[in-house]
Amino acid sequence: MALMDFIRKQFIDIIQWTETGDGTLAWRFPMAEMEIQNGASLTVRESQVAVFVNEGQVADVFAPGMYKLTTQTLPVLTYLKNWDKLFESPFKSDVYFFSTRQQVDQKWGTPQPITIRDKDFGAVRLRAFGNYSFRIGDAKQFHTEISGTRDIYTVADLDGQLRGLVLQNISNAIASSGVPFLDLAANQIQFAQALAAQLQPEFAKIGIRLENITVQNVSLPEELQKVLDQKIGMGMVGNDMGKFMQYQTGQAIPKFAEGASQGGGVAGDAMGLGAGVALGQVLAQNLAQGLNPNAAATAAVAAAAPVTEIGANDVMATLEKLGDLKTKGILTQEEFDAKKAELLKKLV
Repeated sequence: MALMDFIRKQFIDIIQWTETGDGTLAWRFPMAEMEIQNGASLTVRESQVAVFVNEGQVADVFAPGMYKLTTQTLPVLTYLKNWDKLFESPFKSDVYFFSTRQQVDQKWGTPQPITIRDKDFGAVRLRAFGNYSFRIGDAKQFHTEISGTRDIYTVADLDGQLRGLVLQNISNAIASSGVPFLDLAANQIQFAQALAAQLQPEFAKIGIRLENITVQNVSLPEELQKVLDQKIGMGMVGNDMGKFMQYQTGQAIPKFAEGASQGGGVAGDAMGLGAGVALGQVLAQNLAQGLNPNAAATAAVAAAAPVTEIGANDVMATLEKLGDLKTKGILTQEEFDAKKAELLKKLV
């Protein structure tokens, strides 16, 4: 009976793998009930390596080439002592092929804004995205850490793990690059280099070699972008009070127009009327300042001058404006307190 079982056995003469281009990283040679014949041929093509696993342990790793599996040619790399003695008769072992070609155009990005430290803003929430490429650098490490005994392991199976590693290391990469947020857009190559330096040892832990990574865009969430736009606008006008008031007026006009077009009711009309009076004052003050360049401080205080029949909403809006001027250092605390007291008397 044992002789008949031996006769019915199938023997493998050629072991090879032709990739199908479907993103396969690891492929297990189908053994079924077959055994490898002593003297069988193993073909490992360029961009591949083959791993033999015997009794659950990696026995040998084969680089590209053609091999005759005999006791004279094995082992190529000795992970298990004397495992080549198995070739004295047909034997059964698991054979895994790994693709070592470069996997290009892999996408990464921040699904949600991430918070980073920044020397200009203190803390910034930003979004970023780009692409990267990688290849299997250590097939034995990849087999033991990632793919294991699965018949097929693909790029798609690994995608989530690698994206997570990228996101996990972005903050450290920005910190190590020393590039402030406002300069990141102009220094994306430097940022990418810092990110690659952070990621390479993390990828190596699972047998992956990071070949390249790019940063294609760095941006702020919409609400923070508006704040940045305003800061940039203020940076353009500098400390010129007249230009500052012109900038503020330009920012306010679209809001007034929007309120008028939507019909704000009696309260909205009152607010619009108060704002219109204040706007007229601002324009007059700017004209006066143009005639007298030394009147910057006077113009700042005059911006909050009392208006005939001023309403509660106008008082609060004026106080908020004065608060902004004090925060920016344009008004002193004493000037702010004096004008605040004067306006609050209008509410009594």
